[in-house]
Amino acid sequence: MSKIGDFVKSERKKNGLKQEDLALYAGVSTKFISQLENGKETLKLDKINQVLDIFDVELIPTKKY
Repeated sequence: MSKIGDFVKSERKKNGLKQEDLALYAGVSTKFISQLENGKETLKLDKINQVLDIFDVELIPTKKY
């Protein structure tokens, strides 16, 4: 989860958003954004995709290399 969290944090900052702003736009709580950015492993996939949708990105399965 830390790769997703790192991505979200990077994109959020690149877009000049506070955690509160991103949470509002994505329809999730600020606590959820914090947990996501900090790599919590037990978050709901649908909510993760709500956040990623703000950056026009989706979570899809891919092979490990």
